[in-house]
Amino acid sequence: MPIPLRGLRTIRTLAGKVDVVVVPHRAHLQIACLELEKARRTTERTSAFRRVAELDARLTEIEVEQANLLQALADRKGKTAEVRMGRSVRGRAQPFKIRY
Repeated sequence: MPIPLRGLRTIRTLAGKVDVVVVPHRAHLQIACLELEKARRTTERTSAFRRVAELDARLTEIEVEQANLLQALADRKGKTAEVRMGRSVRGRAQPFKIRY
């Protein structure tokens, strides 16, 4: 009886059965990668918070500027109404004259 030849398919190995934690260099590499990702995400988070703060500040500036412009318009409307009333009270009904 001849002895059967062994090939790659018949050789038993532990290639798929090794635990990741058992191999120390692999665990250390994974820890290092996780630390790098954590640092990158922290930087992204910080810049996102800074950007949100800048946006909030700009929105506040816009609202203040809008309020100032609306107040100026309201003041102008009040003055023009007073000027029109003042002219009619004074009795001037003459057209506008341009002097050359």
